[in-house]
Amino acid sequence: MNNNFAENINFPNYWNWNGFKICWSVTGEDNEIPIIFLHGFGANRKHWRNNLEYFAKRNCASYSLDLLGFGDSDQPGIRQIGRLNNEIWCNQVRDFISQVIRPKNSKKVILIGNSLGSLVALTCAVLLEDQIATVIASPLPDQIQENKKSIAKKSLFKKFKDTFIKIFFIFFPIEIILLFITKLGVIRLGLNSAYFKKDNIDHELIDLVTKPVLRKTSARSLRAMCIGMSLRDEKFQGSYLLRKLSASKKVPFLLIWGEKDNFIPMFVGKKIANFHRWVKLKILSNSGHCIHDEDPPVFNRISYEWIRDLKTF
Repeated sequence: MNNNFAENINFPNYWNWNGFKICWSVTGEDNEIPIIFLHGFGANRKHWRNNLEYFAKRNCASYSLDLLGFGDSDQPGIRQIGRLNNEIWCNQVRDFISQVIRPKNSKKVILIGNSLGSLVALTCAVLLEDQIATVIASPLPDQIQENKKSIAKKSLFKKFKDTFIKIFFIFFPIEIILLFITKLGVIRLGLNSAYFKKDNIDHELIDLVTKPVLRKTSARSLRAMCIGMSLRDEKFQGSYLLRKLSASKKVPFLLIWGEKDNFIPMFVGKKIANFHRWVKLKILSNSGHCIHDEDPPVFNRISYEWIRDLKTF
């Protein structure tokens, strides 16, 4: 990583979004092709430290965004925001495009996501399809179902279940859990499970994952995420979003999956590609859950070749 790039990703820009402070970085801001990189759960914009410069050198304006509740962005709780889920994060991306990118660039935006960031990117592809050039998801979380059931009206049981989930997470001692996570080396253990290539787990990676957890507001924000993601409407779940995207096929979709992914097994990626034939699936044999950080040269090359060959550009 050269010094100029290190300054770009470590020098935070702040944007006021609906009263919340959002942190973002950019390199190659004056380049022609806008890309937003969306991190996974527990990570932040710096997780793309081995990717942004590659794309910036290829005429891409590379934006890396801390989703609300993560990184150096604000960490609101249920009192401040109610709940946090991919609908909220999609709205954040929508406004980031209109308020931060559009004053400089009118081209369609490419979204590249890791795990949770992939789900956010998929949500944006459905709700903002006229603004999104393509999605590169690596990998895509969420339960995937083939059946095309309609969204059911809230039953009495569902109302009871939703109330139970909300009460459970309100009283669940997340603060104590996070304390144990930071004190007992659980973060390193989690990274060892996520990464097939253990040599890539360096002090920089551990630091970027650990620091946000140590903030006083992290527990309240995690509580809002647990409630928000558990109580999502069906229309914000992966299966429904993929079916909606399949109906239009307006946003080309590339899946990059690690064969050694312990968090989201490879069969899920194959299942998606089997249900939705228009989705392109690339499997990397010696990578885990975070391919972009385990195999950045391979991930960057595959992603850029996909972008370069798009008819959109």
